[in-house]
Order: sequence, then structure tokens, then C-alpha cells
Amino acid sequence: MKKLFVTVLILATALAVSASAAYAQGKAKTGPDPALIRDAELEKDSQHNLEVARMYFKLKKAYVAAIKRCEEIDTANPTFSKMDEVLFIAGESSLRLAENRGKQQTKDKTPEQLKQDARVYLSRLVADYPQSSFFKQADSDLQALGGPIQPEGSKP
Repeated sequence: MKKLFVTVLILATALAVSASAAYAQGKAKTGPDPALIRDAELEKDSQHNLEVARMYFKLKKAYVAAIKRCEEIDTANPTFSKMDEVLFIAGESSLRLAENRGKQQTKDKTPEQLKQDARVYLSRLVADYPQSSFFKQADSDLQALGGPIQPEGSKP
């Protein structure tokens, strides 16, 4: 009887210790946050589109084409790891088109609409990526455009 009691006591202690150890793992057993899981193929495709947008923006001054590539990334992969650069290129391209700079012209939008688009892109960058290397330039351009746009539902 004494052996049975000691055996049950040891088993109960082992169960209590293992249960507390499993509890201490917290979210580790549930895996990473689903919002941060990135599809490798989608990341690769978005990275390619970003490289092309960067080339259009920096080398060719083809701002309409750069915006289209950035919009494709934003639509298809909103959790892209370099979304701050995507928003920066889209915002700066819109701003430069509004100033009638670059090798392409847009027939779809007026300069005021392009400035508004620039404010939207750059406001998202400033609000969502304060540690970005593009933050300072985006914030400076936003101030010249009248400041960031407040997200819906927030007070100005």
C-alpha cells in the first residue's frame, strides 16, 4: 500500500511539473502570429515587382509605371516585408507626376488628385512604419502637402 501511495504521489508530481512547463511555453506552442506569416512565392514576386518599380522610379523616371507596380504589390501582398519602400515609391511618384516631372504623363488624374494620392501613400508610411529609413523624407513631403491624412474613425 505504501509503494502504491509513493508511486501515485510521484506520478502526480510529475504531471504537475510537466503541466506547468507546458503552460510556460505560452504562444510558442500555437505558432507565430498568422498576420506575420509570409508566403515565400508571394514575397519573391513582390520583391521582383519592387525591384522593377525602383528601376522605373530612379533610373527611368517612369513614375506611372512605378505606381502601377507598387499598387500591384499593395493589392496582392499587403504584409510584404518592404511595404514601407513600396509606399514611399508610390507616394513620391504621385508627387512628381503632380509636379509634371518625369518621362510619362498621366491622363487619368489631375495634379490635385495625384497630390491627394501622394498624401495617402505617405501618410500610411508615416503612420505604419515610424522606424523606416524613408520616414524622414515622407514626413517632410507630407508637411509640404498639408500634413498626414488622418485614418478613418480617428480625431484630427
